[in-house]
Amino acid sequence: MIKVLLFDIDGVILHGEHWSKNLKRDYNISPDQLQTFFRERFSACLIGEADLKIELARYLQKWGWPGSVEDFLRYWFEAEYSLNTELLEAVKQLRQQGICCYLATQQERYRTAYLIEKMNFVEAFDGIFSSVYVGYLKDHPGFFLEVLKQLEHIQPAEVLFWDDTPKNVTAAREAGLYAELYTTMGDFYQKLSTFIK
Repeated sequence: MIKVLLFDIDGVILHGEHWSKNLKRDYNISPDQLQTFFRERFSACLIGEADLKIELARYLQKWGWPGSVEDFLRYWFEAEYSLNTELLEAVKQLRQQGICCYLATQQERYRTAYLIEKMNFVEAFDGIFSSVYVGYLKDHPGFFLEVLKQLEHIQPAEVLFWDDTPKNVTAAREAGLYAELYTTMGDFYQKLSTFIK
């Protein structure tokens, strides 16, 4: 019996255009310019081994960003604010049925704080498991094993994870959880009905 649902944020709870497309339009900074940073330094920020503000400061001038690191982060975080309201309503109903719903996300510390404080996810969900505090990326089964430790008295087969990235779904399954690929709300309802009546 499923007692806990875990939801990815980007591509599931939040959807819409990726913020880097807006950056190209608004500041003529192309996604290609960002690749070195995201390929070489961002993963360390996601698991708490590096500080995003310090790492970004080394790149912003090269990219031609006109403002501060804080300005860049504000632009980035606010650009990705398109809520999947239908899914949030489903989460509300699931919680009313007694099923715990958590966010399971791959974020660094500043965006994690933004999601909790500014987007009010702390009220819509029972909690948040962010890679920066879990210590693993979501494509590693260790992420989910650590989440299970924190859930206390919950068995892997009592947890259902939703993500839009196949390798994360695979990692959750390797840790013993049920996991499904999120594509559309219609598909979500159909798959969910096989777990929760």
